[in-house]
Amino acid sequence: MARVVVDVMLKPEILDPQGQAVQRALPRLGFDGISDVRQGKRFELEVEGPVDDAALARIREIAETFLANTVIEDFVVRLEDEDVKVES
Repeated sequence: MARVVVDVMLKPEILDPQGQAVQRALPRLGFDGISDVRQGKRFELEVEGPVDDAALARIREIAETFLANTVIEDFVVRLEDEDVKVES
């Protein structure tokens, strides 16, 4: 099975109160030098079978109609690369 990731972020022109709250809290916690924070959502979809152009198009359709509010959010669909995955 392959994993496809959909990252959803507020459009740059949309106010992000949660991101602003985090950005304001960082200096109080000793984390200086961060000028902006934007908060988003990540969806991981396990796909049965090959992830070809048709499968990616279907996932883009899912993202556009169900996972993201395209009036205020942008989204990116990508195959997850196991070699660069970082876990903490």
